[in-house]
Amino acid sequence: MSSKRDQDREVTRRALIKWSLAAGAALGVSRSGILEVLDRSAGRGIAEAASVVATKRSVHIRAGAGGLAWFQLLWPHNDIAAAANSTVAWHQPANTRMAAGTDRPLTISSDSPFDTFEGKKQMSCFMAGSNEAHVNNPNSIVRSVNGSSMFAIAAALQSTNPSVVPVITVDDVALGTAPGAPRAAVVPTGDDIVGLFNSAASRAGQLLASTSHADLYRAHYTTLAGLNRASQRSTNKLPYATGRSAASFLGRNLVDQLSITAADLTRYGIDGSMRSGLVEIGRTLIVAVKAFASGLTSSVILPGLRDDPHTAFTDMTSLAATTRGYKKILDGFMTDLGSKLDTLTGKPLSESIVMTIEGDTPKTPLDRTNWLDDTPGNSNWVYVYGGGKLKTGWFGGISRSGAVTGFDPATGASGPYQGDVQARGAVAAVAYAIANGDARRVGDFTNADITGIIA
Repeated sequence: MSSKRDQDREVTRRALIKWSLAAGAALGVSRSGILEVLDRSAGRGIAEAASVVATKRSVHIRAGAGGLAWFQLLWPHNDIAAAANSTVAWHQPANTRMAAGTDRPLTISSDSPFDTFEGKKQMSCFMAGSNEAHVNNPNSIVRSVNGSSMFAIAAALQSTNPSVVPVITVDDVALGTAPGAPRAAVVPTGDDIVGLFNSAASRAGQLLASTSHADLYRAHYTTLAGLNRASQRSTNKLPYATGRSAASFLGRNLVDQLSITAADLTRYGIDGSMRSGLVEIGRTLIVAVKAFASGLTSSVILPGLRDDPHTAFTDMTSLAATTRGYKKILDGFMTDLGSKLDTLTGKPLSESIVMTIEGDTPKTPLDRTNWLDDTPGNSNWVYVYGGGKLKTGWFGGISRSGAVTGFDPATGASGPYQGDVQARGAVAAVAYAIANGDARRVGDFTNADITGIIA
């Protein structure tokens, strides 16, 4: 278990980095100069942490087996919601409004997560890919960039952030492959993430159970790294930084730090009335935030509901409970992130997150009767929370007449629906947001022109 001294030291460390960068900027000192001062005055570890331009962390919800349909009840197609009739797949005709300040129109309601956020922090909704019902790991969107997986691209970009377990997948969701991507740690449920960081060496009676022994182990590793000239090479800094994190991790049992509390459940609106599938998603997000806050991982990929809700509109009470449940846990997730600081930037974690939501079939928005899998033009779409790095609102869409519109990633303008082209643009946009706006790094995976959809 982390000692109070360790926790207080981490807070002080973040404050020193934040203050040094701000003071140096005010005094006109170059970033390299600030890092040199930190290296001399506070040590190489703090200087390296300050030198990182943090890549954003990410959460990816894979809503397979028809479960993506629920999300069009959170962020509906604009013209479908405007139709305001009892036949289309929209349940809030009397409680519909347009989000303020978005780049493109975005319809929201009281069931929409993040509905009070400013326009640049609203969702980006991209028409992309094709309908692939019924599978849990669809490919038309996520593997649209030269066969590489969107999730693996994200993990490769995030490899600049030191972490013990770079990416975690839950249940049977697949990471896929991409150049430079790490291997994923696979866990059956979100609760099992805790076990990844339950250091056997720090348990009672084991080698590093004593705080003094754990501190000595960390000191030995840090000293060895400092004496090794190879650790100072730019190509080796990240492995040694990760090694230091691992050495620190071995001396701490993080079960208590990562375990879910009653207060966590309350913050996410999780109680005995919530659907079990939503409870599982919420619990996974709770642990993900704790792992992000401790610098233990950079990405979590998890399944959404897989309930294939053909008959959702036959029970409006149950439908409302599901949509409001999703809102509670996603709002709770963002609130939770906002209450914790990023160990690399010193800013709230909510400023360092990208979220994607995609699936096999979103079901037709034209007819709620038996809510059929077939979509107009065999279309699909993906929802992205870009954290201010992407233009927001709907790019393309479906009208009440069934017309399908795509978009040009280079201009953002509406155009013919070409699912593969728009999928490549959407994945490139996700990579851009995760790379924190570094287009050069996105170029390692795709040269798609996404000028029209990035902020």
